[in-house]
Amino acid sequence: MQITLKIFGDLRKKVNPKISGTLPITLDINDGDIAKVVDIFNKYNMREDEVSHIFVNGSYSGPKKSLNNGDLVALFPINMAVLYKWYFTKDED
Repeated sequence: MQITLKIFGDLRKKVNPKISGTLPITLDINDGDIAKVVDIFNKYNMREDEVSHIFVNGSYSGPKKSLNNGDLVALFPINMAVLYKWYFTKDED
């Protein structure tokens, strides 16, 4: 499956420990083992408690959200948390 992944803040170090600056990393991933957001966590050794917000195609989502070919996934670390969890429902399967 082909997806585009944007990783923000401290989570970028899971992909590249030597990264500096503040811009997000954008990756094009083609991996048949990725079916849900949690599979991305596993691929990059991320723990669920390190991730505060997940967006799939602009929708606030959870780790159990199923992914489709061509999806855009954005991951934000816990230290970039915002108030979404109080105002929006997570889109999960």
